[in-house]
Amino acid sequence: MTHKARFLVLRGGAIGDFIVTLPALAALRERWPGAYIELIGYPHIANLALAAGLIDHVDSLDRAEMARFFSVCAAFTETQAAHIASFDLILSYLHDPQGVVKDNLLLAGARQVLYGSPIVQAGPASRHLLKPLESLAIYPESDVPHLLLPADLKEKGRQWLAERGLSGDVAAIHPGSGSPKKNWPLDRFVDVARQLEAAGRSILFVAGEADSALRTALEAMKPAPALLAEATLLETASVLANVQGYLGNDSGITHLASALGLPTVALFGPSNSSIWGPRGDKTVIVAAREGVLQNIMANEVVNILNC
Repeated sequence: MTHKARFLVLRGGAIGDFIVTLPALAALRERWPGAYIELIGYPHIANLALAAGLIDHVDSLDRAEMARFFSVCAAFTETQAAHIASFDLILSYLHDPQGVVKDNLLLAGARQVLYGSPIVQAGPASRHLLKPLESLAIYPESDVPHLLLPADLKEKGRQWLAERGLSGDVAAIHPGSGSPKKNWPLDRFVDVARQLEAAGRSILFVAGEADSALRTALEAMKPAPALLAEATLLETASVLANVQGYLGNDSGITHLASALGLPTVALFGPSNSSIWGPRGDKTVIVAAREGVLQNIMANEVVNILNC
C-alpha cells in the first residue's frame, strides 16, 4: 500500500471482549504505523484503544444506520456506501454466522473484508481473534493484550489517588463482574482487604458499571473504604495504571488491570479460564476447585498477593 492505508474494524461485545481484541489492533498498527484505523463499536469501551494510539477514530455501533449492516439486501445511503468503499480493508468481529454483514459490506463497495467470529471455541480468545490477520501474513510474536496509556492520563489517575490519601503500595480490589455467578463472596474480598491493610498496604475498592448493588454494600461498610465508582472506563484505567496490585473476578475490569501490566490475581469459578482468562505477564489465575468460587479461601489469595 503506497498511499496511507485505511482500515475499519467492527467490534461489539463487553469490556473483556474488547480487551482481548487489543493484540489484533496492535498488530495492524505495528504493520502499518501510519495507517488510519477506524473502529465501530462502543465508544465508552473503545476509547481505551483510542487513548493508547491503537486506533484513530471511534464510531458507535448503536447508531440507527448501523442496522443496515445486518439487513438482508441492505440499502446503504450514498454517503455510507462511499465511506465503506474508502477503506482498504474491513475487519469484522460482529456475530455474522450467515455472512449477511460481510455480503452487505461487499455490495456497498468494500474492497476486502476479513471475518473473525466473536464466538471462541478454543483459547486463548486473543489468539483466536488474531487468526483473520494471518491472511495478511501477520503473525505477531505475542497474543497477550497490552494497554499503554499516555503520561497525561496516568498523571490524572495519580492525582485522583493522591487527593484521597492513597499513595505508596496500593492494591485495587474489584469484587464485581457482569454476572453474580462469577463473583467470589464479598465478605472474602473484605477479609483479604483487611489482611492487606494490616500488612501496610492501602486498599482501593472498584465498582464497575454493572455493580450498583455492590457499590451500595461497600458504601454501607463502617468505616467506608476508598471507592472508585461512577467513573468512565478511561478514568478507571487511568487510576488503575497507578496502583501496585489488583484482585478481581472474571470481569472486564480484571482484563483491563492485566492489560495495564498490573500484578493481577484473577478468581475464576464456572468460566473457562483457558479461553477467557486474562493473560498479562504478571497475572495469576486462581481456578476454583470444581468451578465453585466458595472453594477459594481468603488466606490463599492473600498469600498470592503478597508474593
